Amino acid sequence: MSDPGRITHISDTALWVACYRALETERPDAIFRDPYARRLAGERGFQILHQLPGGRKLSWPLVTRTAVMDEIILRSIAVDGIDTVLDLAAGLDARPWRLSLPPGLRWIDVDLPDMLDYKASIMGAERPVCRYEPTRVDLADGFARRELFRAVGASAKRVLVITEGLLIYLQPEQVTNLARDLHDTPAIQFWLTDLASPGLLKMMEKSWAPSLRAGNAPVHFGPADAPGFFAPLGWREIEFRATFAEGLRLKRTMPFAWFWVFLGKFASREKQEEFKRFSGIALFQRA
Repeated sequence: MSDPGRITHISDTALWVACYRALETERPDAIFRDPYARRLAGERGFQILHQLPGGRKLSWPLVTRTAVMDEIILRSIAVDGIDTVLDLAAGLDARPWRLSLPPGLRWIDVDLPDMLDYKASIMGAERPVCRYEPTRVDLADGFARRELFRAVGASAKRVLVITEGLLIYLQPEQVTNLARDLHDTPAIQFWLTDLASPGLLKMMEKSWAPSLRAGNAPVHFGPADAPGFFAPLGWREIEFRATFAEGLRLKRTMPFAWFWVFLGKFASREKQEEFKRFSGIALFQRA
């Protein structure tokens, strides 16, 4: 009999991350509310969470990521004239239901058929606040991916792309191809993503990486110079929010965070910059 708490496919990570959103929502001092997260995570999501090394203790970076991305998404829609959000491999993201979005905003939720079918089974009775379009595409299929981008570009004026929790699972070559395909669509103006570093990938070897690898979801992408990686592909980084600094701001940090803050005061400027880029959320604009 298979172990229900074991990750067997990359899509299973969406159940686990939904658990963190559910637990944050249930806090009296929650920094965001996702009333759908517990239902979306289901019993299996919490079985996965309980078996992962670190379990609940390592929730803070993913909770911080959610809150920071919420802020940037809402600001971009209000300030940058975004009429379409293209959410790639978003898993169980419930932003089209839980955020205060303009009713006329078009939100295209792109994922594998099984993921979107499961999501629909949970959210079918709920009404999204904007124009929600579930779109069943395997983003690993280059032809299907490019056809999707062309179709979106033909019907939208200014698009914000979101890749939350996706790039870390891709090989650098796959990220390169994705970046080029996005840039080939002029209407795609902004790209919001989370970024890892070589240091984070190394640290994950002591926590989540072995479980992810055993479940066919190994982590790969953590460039030493993210702005340098994306610039030749037509994407200019215009904002970067370090996960650790944002966690301090939002009061969601690792145990003994104060100790790392203290040590950082004595580090060289080079080391401080390296630590800042350890993990974060970046907003790119087409060059």
